[in-house]
Amino acid sequence: MDFSSLETWGYFAVAFFSFGGSLFIVAAAGVFSFMGHMDLMTALLVAILFNFLGDNFLFYLGKYQKREIAPYFAKHKRKIALATLIMRKYGVLAIFIQKFLYGIKTLVPLSMALAKYDFKRFVFFNIFASILFVVTIGGAAYYSSEPIIAMFGYIKTNPWVAPLVLFGIVGVVWLGMEKMTKRR
Repeated sequence: MDFSSLETWGYFAVAFFSFGGSLFIVAAAGVFSFMGHMDLMTALLVAILFNFLGDNFLFYLGKYQKREIAPYFAKHKRKIALATLIMRKYGVLAIFIQKFLYGIKTLVPLSMALAKYDFKRFVFFNIFASILFVVTIGGAAYYSSEPIIAMFGYIKTNPWVAPLVLFGIVGVVWLGMEKMTKRR
C-alpha cells in the first residue's frame, strides 16, 4: 500500500471529515471519483459509516456526558434553541434535515439527546439519514463533476475569483444563521 498517494489518504480524509459531518469532503470524494482518483462506492461507504458514527457519538455525548460538554456550547445557546425547535417541530425528519444544515448539524443530535430522545430510535433513523445525505451530496458531485472541474480551472486562471466566491458563501451562510437565530 502506497501511503503517499491521494488514493490512500483520500479515504482517510473522507473518514475523518465525515465523522464531523462535512458535506464538502463528500462532494470532493464524488469529484475525485469522477476523475479516477478514488472508487466512488468505497468513498461513499466510508462516508456513510463515519457520518453515521459521528452523529451517534454526538448523541452519546449529549446523553451521557452533559456536564463535560456544556462549557463548549455555552456560546451557542440560540443555535441549540433553534436545533431544539427543529427537533420538536419535525420530529424524526429533524434527523434527516440536520444533515444538510451547515452550522447546526452538530447541535441537533446533542439537542435530541438532551431532550431525552430514545437512543435506539435515533440510531435507527440516523443510518437512513446518513445514507440519504452521502448519496445525495456524493452522487450530485459525481454527476456534476465536469462543471465543477471547469469552475476550478477558471479559478486557477483567475485566482481573484476564489476569495470573492468564498467570502460570498461565508457571508450568505452567516446572514442566514443570523436571521434564523434572531428572536422574533
